[in-house]
Amino acid sequence: MKFMKLGSRPDTFYTSESVRTVYSEVSSDLIIQVKGIRYLLHKFPLLSKCSRLQRLCSDHFPDSPKHQIVQLPDFPGGVEAFELCAKFCYGITITLSAHNIVSARCAAEYLQMTEDAEKGNLIYKLEVFLNSCILHGWKDSIVTLQTTKALALWSEDLAIASRCIEAIASKVLRNPTKVSLSHSHSRRVRDDISFSGTESLNLRHKSSNRWWAEDLSELSIDLYWRTMIAIKSGGKLPFYLIGDALKVYVSRMLPNIKRNIELAGSDSDSDSTIEIATSKQRLLLESIVSLLPSEKGAVSCSFLLRLLKAANILNASCSSKMELARRIGLQLEEATVNDLLIPSVSCKHDMIYEVDLMMSILEQFMVQGQSPPTSPPRSRMEFERRRSRSAENINFDFQESRRSSSASHSSKLKVAKLVDRYLQEIARDVNLPLSKFMALAEIMPEFARHDHDDLYTAIDIYLKAHPQLNKSERKRLCRILDCKKLSLEACMHAAQNDLLPLRVVVQVLFFEQARAAASGSKVTNMASNIKALLTAHGIDPSKHTAPLSTTTSIHADDNWSVSGFKSPKSITRNSTLRMKLAEDDDLDESSDGIGRNSRFKPKRMLSKLWSTNRSATTKI
Repeated sequence: MKFMKLGSRPDTFYTSESVRTVYSEVSSDLIIQVKGIRYLLHKFPLLSKCSRLQRLCSDHFPDSPKHQIVQLPDFPGGVEAFELCAKFCYGITITLSAHNIVSARCAAEYLQMTEDAEKGNLIYKLEVFLNSCILHGWKDSIVTLQTTKALALWSEDLAIASRCIEAIASKVLRNPTKVSLSHSHSRRVRDDISFSGTESLNLRHKSSNRWWAEDLSELSIDLYWRTMIAIKSGGKLPFYLIGDALKVYVSRMLPNIKRNIELAGSDSDSDSTIEIATSKQRLLLESIVSLLPSEKGAVSCSFLLRLLKAANILNASCSSKMELARRIGLQLEEATVNDLLIPSVSCKHDMIYEVDLMMSILEQFMVQGQSPPTSPPRSRMEFERRRSRSAENINFDFQESRRSSSASHSSKLKVAKLVDRYLQEIARDVNLPLSKFMALAEIMPEFARHDHDDLYTAIDIYLKAHPQLNKSERKRLCRILDCKKLSLEACMHAAQNDLLPLRVVVQVLFFEQARAAASGSKVTNMASNIKALLTAHGIDPSKHTAPLSTTTSIHADDNWSVSGFKSPKSITRNSTLRMKLAEDDDLDESSDGIGRNSRFKPKRMLSKLWSTNRSATTKI
């Protein structure tokens, strides 16, 4: 911290508390009142250095009475700043630092202690100290900028805040090794040395690039916002360093939003106290969102989702929420299910999670145009000609576009898995409408799901949590399933799942047996009606079934238990099948299709199954 001392006379300056005892034998002719405190002073040399006091005394006291009272109720900086200016006028030593330079400068401006009043006046000396010492130091610039908050209007008029911000930004944009580091940074470096090996080196290197972030996090949000804007406008700092600085600031200012709001209102039962605290937090959050670098990857997806959760709690503006949703959509493949579970705070519904925000994120993800381009169909001869061309004749741009398309395709595969697991979590919510569940499930394209096991698990959980669904709603829900993409474990579970519509059970059995037969395996323990149906389509059902897959991962409480699993023959006995099909005849014909990509229409398939079942029964 830099200091400056002005004046050399002994301190003979007194306030009103001692005026009667000390000044009883000294001639005094002026009383100045600042913030309720009176000072008994001599006009000379006070008036010679303060143009404002000269004008006040001449205007209000033309006859120059012995004791003139000058009131200064709006004096900037209060009594401390006035005493400092008065001491300078009487030649008493004063000490200046980053903590009082702003109040002293504003007070000197108020008293008009300019060069026109006297050469070498206080304003000139303060400006020299500010420009040559304060603004050259890193920590002094930050402390001075912080103190401008108390005298915001004066600081803006005198350009103190803007000069501090420019000084701070220039130091951040400069090589960090050439800047005098703060005490907090030195302490962090010593702490990092306690680590060993490469980790210690990485931490020290990381700290050397980002040391400034913690010091700036001491600023209030309005000053921090202006400082970061100045740093960003320099265009020299990497975007990821700006993102790291924002994370440091948020972790310090928004560690626990709900707790901060509760503490703000703990001392008072007034709702206005809580509203003020919420408004401050909301302003901080929206300011941080506006500072986010435009580049993808400047901050992690997890950090963006933390901001979105905070925005939801604080009821931030729709524009801030949508901006966060857009940025999250750009890097959604990095998220985890826990990140995406945004607690609901709305009073309009009783849902556990904000699924509408998740829908907005997925919509932003889908509009990025990441889908792999579809090539027009080519003839076999054209395809062979393309294969026969040499590698050096292949267009480089075409290769690059295919590579980027492959990355986009991969991101959709990851997000589809993420969505299915997200659906498993929200499916337990008894207040989740069927329409919202299906909208989330259907937003992903067909190619993004290589298998439907996770989606089937989500549907099964939803059916268990919503037993009130009627047959039509269950059929509509199961329409999003593609039975051909279910593993053997899923098929075995679905075959004995009483919550599924009958047509789904039959279709699952059919496709599993057809798949096993088409793969060249022998089908064992197969119901006679399924055997007849396969034989009618020219498939030999006398081969082995496919081996059991063990790649599916299911939550422990929703595990597909196959212990005591009955064979398909016992499940599809003629009497049971005949009874269930009769119960299902009253369903609407238009809602019979379950597998959207199935080549077999379930109604036609069931009619064939019924006819072949009868023929098989007569033969037995």
